[in-house]
Amino acid sequence: MNATALHSEAVVSDETRASAKSAGRRFGALVVRLGAIAAFAGIIFYFVLLAPGFTSTFNLINVVEQSAILGVLAYGMTSVIIGGGSDVTEGGIDLSIAANMGLCAAVYATLLSMGYGDMLSVLAAIAVGMAVGALNALAVVGLGILPLLATLAVLNVAAGMELTLTQNTVVGASSPLLGFLVSGSFLGISALAWALILFSALVIAVFHYTSFGLRLYAVGGHPEAARAAGLSVPFYVSFTYVLSGFCAAVASVLTVSRLSASTPGSGELLLSVLAAALLGTVFSRRFVPTMGGTLLSVLFIGLLVNGFQLLNVSSYWVNGVQGALILLVVAITSFARGSEGSR
Repeated sequence: MNATALHSEAVVSDETRASAKSAGRRFGALVVRLGAIAAFAGIIFYFVLLAPGFTSTFNLINVVEQSAILGVLAYGMTSVIIGGGSDVTEGGIDLSIAANMGLCAAVYATLLSMGYGDMLSVLAAIAVGMAVGALNALAVVGLGILPLLATLAVLNVAAGMELTLTQNTVVGASSPLLGFLVSGSFLGISALAWALILFSALVIAVFHYTSFGLRLYAVGGHPEAARAAGLSVPFYVSFTYVLSGFCAAVASVLTVSRLSASTPGSGELLLSVLAAALLGTVFSRRFVPTMGGTLLSVLFIGLLVNGFQLLNVSSYWVNGVQGALILLVVAITSFARGSEGSR
């Protein structure tokens, strides 16, 4: 057998092994993903059997209402991950979003307590939220700082500004808008629940059914190809951070309505927001973040918290479960990414 034939056999053998390895990784990723979904279903089934009143209409609507704030924040985080890429170390992330919400809530409640109306107070909160988002964009896009580090720094800036404004105290607030969000309802569904439903419909439509959303996915998934196609990658990435700030401002109005005040400690929501945004990839066909997947993960976390409450289980367990979910999702997506790269 000549050298050419030996070389051809070696190439064929290498391609066969690579193909088998790729198929094995894809199958493994599918098994892990289905196992994760089965575990989620098992948890819900456990609550259905043992948590009193878990499946009642009132309780399910209550879960949607309680998930509104988390949902709006998670959409902001998901948009940043979509535009910046889902790599957990260098991809898009906004660690400042919960602290930004706390700052916006402080601005909103403070202006209301000073006698300003809803319109000015809401506009001021939105302006502050988007300004913090623009600061993130400047640090990430303009200065080239890793998103993980840039948004961590902005987190501390926003948290410090909130404490300075409120002097680390609770700022009470009341207004017609807050009253409507607390007690308003339509078709038996509360205003807060409707806020999540309508906001979800809006972001799903924009991100998944418009050319802008498709371009944003292209920027996050294949930035070099997006540049070659003439897309302004810095603009799209900056847009996601500003949008994240807008989501923080919207969530701040919702949280003030639930608490009738601005309270310190909004940063504690960050773990839940990360869990919801990352968990959404498990519900995606290609292990990529989607708004629909984020909605499902938000509702799952809401059901998880609600089930623990009905079973009188300490809420401290929720943080542990959310941390475990984040580790699980990162492991699954890393495994799936390895599968894609070996094809």
